[in-house]
This record gives sequence, C-alpha cells and structure tokens, in this order.
Amino acid sequence: MDARLTKAATPKLAIEGIDMTFGDLEVLRGISLSIADGEFISIVGASGCGKTTFLRIVAGLERATGGEVRLDGKAVREPGIDRGFVFQSDNLLPWRTVLANAIIGNEVAGRVGPQERRRTLDLLELVGLKGFEQYFPRQLSGGMRQRANLARALAVDPKVLLMDEPFSALDAQTREIMQTELMRIWERGRKTVLFVTHQIDEAVYLSDRVVIFSRRPGRVQETVAIDLPRPRPLSIKRSPAFVEYVDHIWTLIEKDVRETVLHENV
Repeated sequence: MDARLTKAATPKLAIEGIDMTFGDLEVLRGISLSIADGEFISIVGASGCGKTTFLRIVAGLERATGGEVRLDGKAVREPGIDRGFVFQSDNLLPWRTVLANAIIGNEVAGRVGPQERRRTLDLLELVGLKGFEQYFPRQLSGGMRQRANLARALAVDPKVLLMDEPFSALDAQTREIMQTELMRIWERGRKTVLFVTHQIDEAVYLSDRVVIFSRRPGRVQETVAIDLPRPRPLSIKRSPAFVEYVDHIWTLIEKDVRETVLHENV
C-alpha cells in the first residue's frame, strides 16, 4: 500500500456518514471515505448510484441531508476555489478565448495579475495547448476543449481536483490519450483527485484506490487498492495484474448494473 495512506496526519479529505435524499428518493446512505494528500481516487458504480451527487456534495454545490465533508479539517458548506471541478462537458464560454476561459476562475476570485496570467499560460503549455491561447472553443477538437477545461480547473491552484466523467464524450482513442495526459499532469503536481467514471479500466489505470458504490441508495460496497507501479504506460492495461483488477471490480458491480439496466427498460 502507498505510504501516503498510512500517515497518521489529518487526511486531506474526510467524508463522514454522508446521506442524501431528494424528497422520497434516497440517493446516498452513510458514505464515509478518508483521502490522503496527493491520492488519486476513482469512484465507479451502476448508473444512478449517486456518484455525481456525491461529487457535487464534496464540491459544495449540494448540501447533504446528513454527514459532513471536511477539507484539511475544515467543514465544506459551499463552493470554493480550494476545489476545482471538471464537468462531463467542457462548459467553455464560446465568446472567450482559450486563455480567457482558463483564467476566469481567478477573475471571479478577484486575483488576476501577471503571476496568475503566467501560471495560466504555463498550465496551457502543460496540457498541450501552447499556441492555442487565442483560439475560441469552436476552433478546438473535443479533446482540446477538455484540456482547456482541465487547465481552467487547475489555474486557481485548488487543493482538490474533482472530475465528473471528464472523458465520457470523447472517442475511444482520444479518451486513452487523455488518460495518459491526465497522468502526466497529475505526476507533475500530485493534486488530490476524486474522479468519477463508468469505465472500470479507466479507474484502474488512473487510481491509487477505486471505490465501488452499490446500487441506489449509493453506499461504499468495497474499496480496492491498485498496486501497480507508476508511471503507468497504456501497455499496462494488457498485463495480467491489470486485467485481474478490472475483472474483480466488474464482478462486484455486475449484478447492480444488470438490475439497473433491466429496471430502466421496464
């Protein structure tokens, strides 16, 4: 197990007993997680198990019915620049350039100056968008727009990066390249990451641990530590150890996925 997980220090994120209901619908029940500084955690589970709702609670975009989220020991009650959120769609403002989109978080926080501009330009270079700073979103491919989206989330220098299926709209080849790019960027800064995905192989490839949510109401069914060496080339996906992790996690969620699909098609 990664040494970061055995530290006695206060976890970067402490999530205790999160419950969530919308009217009569119970979405989450008793979610508790402890996440170390610099740890990459993925969450998988059947559709409708509350993954995105959980991420929005951590972001402060939703108020949980019960339980608490603490970041560096401080309760999370509203959105803040200490958490960067990368959504499924890029949500770039079409009338702003790539640079103007990437720096908007700092503008909102009222801290745009030479230092912030330089950092944003450095981040655009880091995500592979050097030379595209003055382009508009319509001039970019889907993968490039998500690179800009990632740069925007990182530009405010958040303590935690929250990612909600950021590659789901991309084709399979672009998605794989974006996974390797995300790993390269993460290795440079080692931000604490909470990543939601439907793709089990994506979760295994990216993560230190994979958290499996049960069918609604979402509960932590199991947490799987991924003991694969870093950095991870894409070829690791063909290794027996990788395939074993994927098979194990699929076995855990297969029944929930089948029941969800059958229920939705009744």
